[in-house]
Amino acid sequence: MPRSLHSPRPPAALLAALVPPPRPQRLLRLLVGLHLYGVGGALLLAADLGATPWDVLHQGLALRTGLSVGTWSIIVGALLMLLWIPLHQRPGLGTVSNVVLVGLSVDLTLLWLPDPHALPLRIAYLAVGTAVTGAATGCYIGARLGPGPRDGLMTGLAERGLSLRAARTGIEAAVVAAGALLGGTVGPGTLLFALAIGPLAQLCIPRMQVPERQCPGSHCE
Repeated sequence: MPRSLHSPRPPAALLAALVPPPRPQRLLRLLVGLHLYGVGGALLLAADLGATPWDVLHQGLALRTGLSVGTWSIIVGALLMLLWIPLHQRPGLGTVSNVVLVGLSVDLTLLWLPDPHALPLRIAYLAVGTAVTGAATGCYIGARLGPGPRDGLMTGLAERGLSLRAARTGIEAAVVAAGALLGGTVGPGTLLFALAIGPLAQLCIPRMQVPERQCPGSHCE
């Protein structure tokens, strides 16, 4: 007998209707993007010419505690999500995945990445790492499964009156200063990343964004 149109949906069906699962294309793009972001960060760390602003902090904390850079990336990301609560930001699958996978990718990449001794190779690591990080940003943001914990902090502050530029600049300046005091590497690579990541993300995000799927009814991805 067909189910009555007015019979209640089971809880699992109701949850699926309200929060549809990500399409495989989105999920794959998210996972690839987060892994590549960790690879790019590891290349910048190995180059020893200046890490990304957040990795300066993670590196400084690692030097002080003996925990790995990737472990501190996970810890800091989890702590930042607590700051989302008063800022009324809503995490997504991409947010939680960002916290865990980027740190794991950094540590795993540093395990096999050859240590560059010659300056030309270090410069190559810096250039490739910056480019890979820019492409990875477009890839995981283009999946549209939730911002990273650091991005959410920036947008949450912007919603409370700061401009996005002021929020990002203020956060990253504070992070770099704290990381440098702890012993993290600040150098030309840090400046290059700060100048290049915005244009690279602007170039990559539209090209890597998963298009909306046309579907009938009120619940589309």
